[in-house]
Amino acid sequence: MDIRDLKSKFLHSRDYSTEDVNALMDFAKKAYIHNEITIKEYRQLVRELESLGAKLPAEEDSLIENTK
Repeated sequence: MDIRDLKSKFLHSRDYSTEDVNALMDFAKKAYIHNEITIKEYRQLVRELESLGAKLPAEEDSLIENTK
């Protein structure tokens, strides 16, 4: 799977398209968690998306509370 395939899958799932690499990164993560793509595909997509500027959410923006 490449980014073009991911964008197509995103469009069919969400009924709109996006060029936002962070939204695509989140979508790829969801697809991996739900066993819709393999770890190999996920890693490839993450590398491609990061090369286009995608970033993981900052720690202070995380939905998981800091329990330290």
